[in-house]
Amino acid sequence: MNKNYSVGFDEAINLGFSLVTTKPHLEWVSLFDALGRTLACEITCKKNLPSYNNAALDGFAFKYQEDLSELHIKTTILAGMVVEPSLGENECYKIMTGAKIPDDADTIVPFEDCSSYDETQVVLSSFMKKGNAVRLKGEEERVGSLLLEKGICLSSREIALLASQGISMVQVYKKLHIAVFSTGDELKSPWELASEDEIYDINALALISLLAEHGFEAHYCGVIPDNLGAAIVYFERMKQYDVLLTSGGVSMGEADFVERALLANGFVASYHGINIKPGKPTMMGKMGETIVASMPGNPLAAYTNTFLFLIPLLKKLQGQIKFNFEEINAQNSEHFTVKSGRVNLVLGHFSEGTFHVFDKNKYGSGMVKPLINSNALWVSDEISTHVEAGEEIKILLL
Repeated sequence: MNKNYSVGFDEAINLGFSLVTTKPHLEWVSLFDALGRTLACEITCKKNLPSYNNAALDGFAFKYQEDLSELHIKTTILAGMVVEPSLGENECYKIMTGAKIPDDADTIVPFEDCSSYDETQVVLSSFMKKGNAVRLKGEEERVGSLLLEKGICLSSREIALLASQGISMVQVYKKLHIAVFSTGDELKSPWELASEDEIYDINALALISLLAEHGFEAHYCGVIPDNLGAAIVYFERMKQYDVLLTSGGVSMGEADFVERALLANGFVASYHGINIKPGKPTMMGKMGETIVASMPGNPLAAYTNTFLFLIPLLKKLQGQIKFNFEEINAQNSEHFTVKSGRVNLVLGHFSEGTFHVFDKNKYGSGMVKPLINSNALWVSDEISTHVEAGEEIKILLL
């Protein structure tokens, strides 16, 4: 494929998704290890929620009828107790939150709503509602209903629901095997000493951290020197991974050893170049069954393009059903300009419904500070030239 094959923003997104042709293998994990994992099967309700009628609060349980005013306390029911129906006329149970309600009671009045009460008697207020403070068996979920869809990324909330069903092991997709590395003889790892003629490898650790923030573990594989032969051998060893994420060595005019080394290992590019700023040189394709995402060397461009083009792809590859970013509405705080004829990625800070562009959109793709001071990203269309103060825009949260 011609390395100058450049595509538009939306086409790059779709071409990336088209690389996802398989799903990971399945495995069983303990519920204690299920956080952040992708559910590989549907979960249906096996135990009614709640599984019995129970008290929503502390109070007195009785059989509702009009004109009740004074009740005798038959017995006290604590959570975990099972009491057989035994109410006589004008009698009630003293009951605690979560306790099972006997079948001869259908209403609960909380302690604080009673006119008065002691250890044996309760004086009710004039206003009572039948069914008050009673949580009915199966009112939240009934046996047989769908609780969780396949492809859900499990958060603590879904784990709570699984625990409610007595589930201790759950079937999930195996984690993706991801390798991250950088290119360039001038790069040094953070634990090495860098001279004035060398720079530290920002991208690898930044991108590994970005992936981790979205639930993906990645292995740091170091820096590949600017040597075609060494790169060919290196990529040959990388075919064991599901995804390779590189940065640097793909810009037009740079030494193109990254693409050449990939091609020597059977790489087929889906695109090389996106009509955006920053990050135009981005390349994506497949080397056998391994998806390869090659980002620009500039830190800001590598970060934003990994966020936009790779994170959704990884979510889909992991088997998740929700993989696209959700845009939110924001009001732009001050006028800024963008260049038409391309998509512009504009960083800023979002707070209290307002988007504050970073430094009037006057910064370079080799910078790091715009990332530090931003928590949001605006993606323009190709015809916009500016955004006015007070204008409503749609943004993505980083």
